[in-house]
This record gives sequence, C-alpha cells and structure tokens, in this order.
Amino acid sequence: MSNKNIVRMCGTEPESIVDGPGFRYVIFVQGCPHKCPGCHNPQSHDFEAGYDLSIDELWEDICRSKAVTGITFSGGEPFCQVEPLLEIAHRAKDAGLDLMSYSGYTYEQLLDRNDPATNEFLGLMDILVDGPFIEAERNLELTYRGSENQRVIDLNKTREADEIVLYRSSFDLDF
Repeated sequence: MSNKNIVRMCGTEPESIVDGPGFRYVIFVQGCPHKCPGCHNPQSHDFEAGYDLSIDELWEDICRSKAVTGITFSGGEPFCQVEPLLEIAHRAKDAGLDLMSYSGYTYEQLLDRNDPATNEFLGLMDILVDGPFIEAERNLELTYRGSENQRVIDLNKTREADEIVLYRSSFDLDF
C-alpha cells in the first residue's frame, strides 16, 4: 500500500476479549499472501476487497471505546501494511495501550526482512502471534492462536533476553 495515511481494511472489532489479553480493539487488515487453508478470516485474503480507511478515522474509532486496554493487529496480514499501521501503533503507545499483532510470517522471517518499518513496528509490539495457520495442527484449546505451530511471543521479554520468550497468561498452561 503506497499511501501511509490509508489502511486497506477488512473490518474492526471494537470490543474483543478473545484477541489478546484485556479488552481490545482489533484491526482486521485486508490482504494476505499466505491464504492458509482453513483460515479463520478467509474474507481478508483478497488484496482488492475491503475498503480504505484513513489513519485519523481509524484512530477516532479506537478512541470511542474508553475501556480498551490494547490494540490487536490481525487480518489479513498486518505486515503487508506496516507503514500505515505504524502511525496507529505510535498513537496507541502514546495513549498507554499495549499492542499485539498476528502474522503468518515467523518472527525470524520478519527480522530477516531487515526493513526499517517492519523493525519499528515489531519494536512497538508487546506480543506477536507468528507463523501460518496449519489446518492439520488446528487446536481449539490454544490461547490466542489456532494451530500448534504458531507461537505467542512476549516481545518485551524476548528483546530483554535476546532470545524467544513465549507469552504466558495466568489462565493458559498449554505452552
């Protein structure tokens, strides 16, 4: 996407309690190169579908919910629109919100891009759920992820330890 002020959207969920810890505003971006069989959001795959939304309009909608504790970037593939999402991420951090993103890419693949915008976006994230959804590894009992191969990475602890540290919630012992 060339316009840094516009996000190609599939939709939003302004009051989610299942897409990350706490009370979250979820941004579902449009477009995904992975097209994982069995994907929970197949309507988000087509890069030409969806609608355009300005960063300002999206931020205004986020601010309408006074109970939100964090934002989750989902899709589609958020890392296909990292530049416009950076603005939302910065505004969210300034407002004291935590950030989480899903990606069909692994953390290592994202780092290997060696892309300044990707690195900056990752640097703002608190949690990353990485890896493609694999239908044969589907497990409905996992927290925040759909298949066994996916990881829920605590990026703050990962940066501190300089190695992958998985996120552990108080109610999840399946890691």
